[in-house]
Amino acid sequence: MTYKMSISYEGSRYKGWQRLKTSRDTIQEKIEFVLSRIFECSIEIHGSGRTDAGVHAYNQIASFKAERVIECEWLKKEMNRYLPEDIVILSVENVHESFHARFNAKKKVYTYQVWTKETPPVFERHFVYDIQSKPLDQDLMKRASKRLVGTHDFKGFSTDKTKKSTIRTIESIEFLEEDRVLKIIVTGNGFLYNMVRIIVGTLLEVGYGIREAETITEVLNSGVRSQAGETAPAKGLFLTEVIY
Repeated sequence: MTYKMSISYEGSRYKGWQRLKTSRDTIQEKIEFVLSRIFECSIEIHGSGRTDAGVHAYNQIASFKAERVIECEWLKKEMNRYLPEDIVILSVENVHESFHARFNAKKKVYTYQVWTKETPPVFERHFVYDIQSKPLDQDLMKRASKRLVGTHDFKGFSTDKTKKSTIRTIESIEFLEEDRVLKIIVTGNGFLYNMVRIIVGTLLEVGYGIREAETITEVLNSGVRSQAGETAPAKGLFLTEVIY
């Protein structure tokens, strides 16, 4: 039986999604531990992608296989009963045996939250990047972001050390401001390690007026990471949606 789960989590105290040999403080580890207890056997889950340490998710998708059949609604309730309160299972469903949360994903949506208020955040501090009231030209950022839309080699916007292809397609970059919180919403067919955070950091430098929009094209052409902007902090980033 193949199960598909929708998961929401606050990543503040975790070392990311992926299970690690050196730590048990990962999202995958916590979920697998609970599932293995419920099913009374070792369960391995596959996420749609890896979120870094400190990154959050509104709707991460994971799948796993098990011989034992358990009613999905009961399974969801039992998992939420034993999981830490900063990890919540939103839904569980049975899917076709060929389904794989990572390999079947078509698009992902990430949202990055920037705090632009003069007063520092208190309750929101774990979920936004406080730019400390720096003047920000959002029109410049929007114009610059158009250079990133489309299919490009994003090597210069990543710290990925693997030899896999660095070509990705960004479908859209949208800007939405709600109560002085700027949300930068990036939709694409896949993302490299730190790619969204480097894109945001680069666009912010354009907004500050310390970088020209043309440098984005230069980074795409050169593939040199040092030519792009700073990596924005992990705490402002959310995996918003996975589309199949």
